[in-house]
Order: sequence, then structure tokens, then C-alpha cells
Amino acid sequence: MAGPAPNLYSFPNTDALAEQLRGYVLRRQNSALSRHNTFRVAVSGGSLPVVLAKALLAPGDGTPEDIPQFSEWEIFFADERAVPLDHEDSNYRLLKDELLNKIPSQLGSPQVRTIDPNHVNDEDPQELADLYQEELMRSFAAKDSVKLPVFDLILLGCGPDGHTCSLFPGHELLREKDAWVSPISDSPKPPPRRITLTLPVVTHALNIAFVATGGGKKDIMKQIFDAEEGRDLPSSLVNEGAGDKVSWFTDYAAVEGVTFPRRGSL
Repeated sequence: MAGPAPNLYSFPNTDALAEQLRGYVLRRQNSALSRHNTFRVAVSGGSLPVVLAKALLAPGDGTPEDIPQFSEWEIFFADERAVPLDHEDSNYRLLKDELLNKIPSQLGSPQVRTIDPNHVNDEDPQELADLYQEELMRSFAAKDSVKLPVFDLILLGCGPDGHTCSLFPGHELLREKDAWVSPISDSPKPPPRRITLTLPVVTHALNIAFVATGGGKKDIMKQIFDAEEGRDLPSSLVNEGAGDKVSWFTDYAAVEGVTFPRRGSL
């Protein structure tokens, strides 16, 4: 791939992966807090919240640098389904069940920016997307003064088809250049109505981390990292657009047979 390459890390199991992910996230937290007293993070759904909880809720090493300062976190969603916040398909509910509800009180509570539940039943999710974009504008300054929001960290998964956020292979949304948040009414994966951060917003983040685990991911990982025909996959487009700002956290099973150079430590 042209330009700086992404970082591909591989670990024997999810426990080892989570340990390294914790250090990675907290270093980004500490850097963000030293710059602007807030850690702005976007997260996706799938298996990511489970691994993230394993990483962040584990006992620390006792140093101040190894403490999640959740009261300074502002959490957004890289994508969300147009369902009520308590629905089983909601990424917010998944994060709430896996992480938010389990944060010890002494670590504080993050600000969590959810979609507007009053518009989840709209036939067209455009209003839902517009309102979420306004939510981002309130945190990242007015859009006329900021072309794109700059997240401190975006945490993503990768589907077996190479999709990430709710950006799917071959979909017209991959060509969106101006919007921060876009609606999708025809997701090939249910539920069909969703909103998603656009590709320019994702690649504009200071740091982007993918988490991909399990043998079910090895075929798509080979396409993303080794095959010319995989270059147009959404996850590949993030690699291409953000280069070495991207770090992949994988287990051995997910990268079996991948020839792209990988590392065992950060």
C-alpha cells in the first residue's frame, strides 16, 4: 500500500490482546488530557465492547498513567442502529452492558453521546444522522470553523466482509466527502436503518484502532493486508487513508496465513 503502512499487532489470545490494548488506549487518553483536558473517543459495536471492557476493567499496575480517567471521557458511536437505546441491536446498549455499567465509581463516569431516541422509528434515518452530526458539532466546535472533527481515538471492528462502522463494500456512502454523519437505509446486515461516521471523519482521527479476533476473520484479513482485490474494502480504505495512525489488534487465529509484517508488542 502506498504511504505509511498501518501497524498490525498479533497476540496469542484475547487476554494478551486486551492487556496491550489497555496500554494503547490509556496512552492516547493521557496524551489527549494533556492537550485539551478531554478524551474524545468513538466506538463501534460487535465484539469490540467485550474486548474493550476486558482491557479497561482489568486491574492496573498501580501507576497514575495506568488509570482510566473516565470522568474526562466523551464517548461517541462510530455507528449506531436506528433502534431504541434499550434494544438488543443497539450499540449503546451493548457498550452499557459490557462496560459502562461495570465501571467502578472511583474511576468516574464518561459522558456518552447517544443518538436521539425520539427519531429511531423514522422511516428515513436522515434526521437521526443530522441530529447526531449536530451533537458532534457541539463538542468539536461549529462546522464552519472545523471542516472535520478530530477524534483522539476511534475504536473499530472489522466484519467478515471487510466492513467497518456501517460502511459496507461497494456502498455509495464510501464516496461521501462532506457529511460527518450519514444515514443508511439499506444495510446488507440487519437492522437495515443505521447512521455512521463517514470515511473522511474516521481517517481524520488522531488514532484509529481495529480489534479483530478469531479464525473467522483470517480470510478477510488476507484480503485487507495481502491482496490487491481487497484494496477497495472499507477497512482497507481506512488503512489507506490513515496509514500509520491505524493499529490493528488481532489474535493469532485472525491473521493465520497473512504475510503482511506483524508485531507481537507495542
